[in-house]
Amino acid sequence: MHIRFRPLALCASVLLMATACAQLPPPPVAPGGAPPAPNGVPPAPDGVPPTPSGALPPLAGVPPVPGMAPPPANAGVDVMSPVISGRLQRWLVTPNGTVDGFLLSDGTQVNFPPHLSATLLQSARIGDTVQVSGWRTPQVPVLRATRMTVGGRTIEDTPPAVGMPPPVPPEAGALAALSASGRVERLLYAPRGEPNGVLLDNGSIVRFPPHVGMAMGASLQPGSTVFARGWGSRSAQGTALEATALGPTAETARELFAGPGVEPPVAGPRDARGPRGPRDPGPVGAAGMPPPPVGGAPAAPPVGDAPPPPRPAS
Repeated sequence: MHIRFRPLALCASVLLMATACAQLPPPPVAPGGAPPAPNGVPPAPDGVPPTPSGALPPLAGVPPVPGMAPPPANAGVDVMSPVISGRLQRWLVTPNGTVDGFLLSDGTQVNFPPHLSATLLQSARIGDTVQVSGWRTPQVPVLRATRMTVGGRTIEDTPPAVGMPPPVPPEAGALAALSASGRVERLLYAPRGEPNGVLLDNGSIVRFPPHVGMAMGASLQPGSTVFARGWGSRSAQGTALEATALGPTAETARELFAGPGVEPPVAGPRDARGPRGPRDPGPVGAAGMPPPPVGGAPAAPPVGDAPPPPRPAS
């Protein structure tokens, strides 16, 4: 037996269900409780500003978008720095010959990505007035620029376009063996505030990893004498090198990349084979183990496998 619903009966059923739902009473409200918010959106907690329907409150530490206030200046949280203006005093050169920052006449260090180097060098000259805005970590003497205006031209750090090829790495022949010595005029810092270089009184820049700057900070203060040897370049903007050896003098400079667990060698005689002359690498095996055999000679047996001494004749 087949049952067929007529369209009129179906419409009547839907109308009855809608009327029944509309007559349901609202949920009870607890004594002293707040009435339900319209549109089903719960009220915001005390101290939190109301947000539009369905919107979430802003997250802490997220860079603001135009029209929004910057995040609060809490410890360890980057905050938007107000626009500063000053006279460009000196370029900060990398060992590859590019520029990744500059110093203002008031001593402010401004850092920016090296891919902006060519554009900024075409727009600014030493002595020009530059307006800079960006981010700064509290208690760090470095401003990370996101926008710079000089000579009526604005340069912004924008992400690369989708599909853009990566920057061409510097040629191997662009770096040369260099050395520099002089008195420290000032420390240079990474964006997070770690010392990663020094500016010498002769204008040369010596760069090194931040952990080296943290370990040798006491001997790199302004006025200290520094000798550095490494690889770098010279350009119209200045001389810079990445130090592989660093110390107060050439005789006391210590190697920075001697390898894990290896004590850097002390200064030795100079000859044609290198600034320190030949060095004996010494044992390279584990502690207490003999070095590997050289020239195919059999290695000495371990102490535990030595043959027993012969017995005396009875």
